[in-house]
Amino acid sequence: MKIGIVCYPTFGGSGVVATEIGMALADNGHQIHFITYRRPARLNSFHENIFFHEVNTEDYPLFDYSPYDTALASKLVDVALYEKLDLLHVHYAIPHASVAFLAKSILKSKGIALPVITTLHGTDITLVGNDPSFAPVVEFSINSSDGVTAVSQQLKQKTLDTFDIKKEIQVIYNFIDFSRFRKQHKNHFKVAIVPNGEKIMAHVSNFRKVKRVEDVIKVFAKVQKEIPCKLLLIGDGPERRNLEVMCRELRLCEDIRFLGKQDAVEELLDISDLFLIPSENESFGLAALEAMACEVPVISSNAGGLPEVNIHGVTGYLSNVGDVDDMAKNALAILKDETLHNQLKKGAYETALKFHINSILPQYEAYYTQVYDEVTAKALV
Repeated sequence: MKIGIVCYPTFGGSGVVATEIGMALADNGHQIHFITYRRPARLNSFHENIFFHEVNTEDYPLFDYSPYDTALASKLVDVALYEKLDLLHVHYAIPHASVAFLAKSILKSKGIALPVITTLHGTDITLVGNDPSFAPVVEFSINSSDGVTAVSQQLKQKTLDTFDIKKEIQVIYNFIDFSRFRKQHKNHFKVAIVPNGEKIMAHVSNFRKVKRVEDVIKVFAKVQKEIPCKLLLIGDGPERRNLEVMCRELRLCEDIRFLGKQDAVEELLDISDLFLIPSENESFGLAALEAMACEVPVISSNAGGLPEVNIHGVTGYLSNVGDVDDMAKNALAILKDETLHNQLKKGAYETALKFHINSILPQYEAYYTQVYDEVTAKALV
């Protein structure tokens, strides 16, 4: 199939998942067209079946902000017409689902029926979509899609509870590519960071408030009082400055490394002993899954879809949002007990295998075929 993929080209979960899906589909012989304002972060190598179409916006004196939605809709129509797309897969409801509806309507006026599948990723429903100024558009866009998927059961239920949804929502979990995320045993790299054998705790996110990175630092501070350890903070975002100030106030700067955005995050996970993700809300928890694939136990909140990924007592431990005392207690239990640590490492890896890309990708391909056949049949009536 010729598939158009619309996503945010950032390091965030939705953009990462969209890019990984596209690359995997291309490996399976599909022709993939990424359509966005910048080359996706993880689209960093050439592939004969992958094409990138940049959405350009012009500055006009009339507008305070360039009308990206209109530019994207026009680009979708252009790519669909001239590349003869079979299907459009948009990630994140705002604004991609509504823009896809506009593009689909334009194409319909030209006698072309383009199936549209919308994948819901989380904050497009739980945060942005809940805004009364966006809610009617989000609800309409979801109901106007030919197919809708969500990345967890929790997100599906949250969507149904929040909006009046008429469409069936198919749950297709996020996935892991084990050719990349796996234990690599780079002990020489670990020695360079912790030459005295300290434990390494890690966190990966976009440093937004919802990620509660300050809780990561609080947990680390409690653990470090009993066990020599270092903390790797991977990523960047609006809270970074506040977090740096917090580290200085706690006098932890020598033991906490702010590493910024990293392309090879798997190499950092490989040398980590424990992964922390205390988010206020996570629709799935892709970062936790990537850590688990690298055999790293997870300490997380019990928010959103995290309990569907991090299984309490099997892959790590769950705590209530904001309960840093319980998270620290669980972290210490793991890091002090080598037998427990090894048991959870094994459980993390075996659980991650259930989300192997080879198991998840066929679900997307089957859903594409189902939606394509349904739309095509209606167009022939």
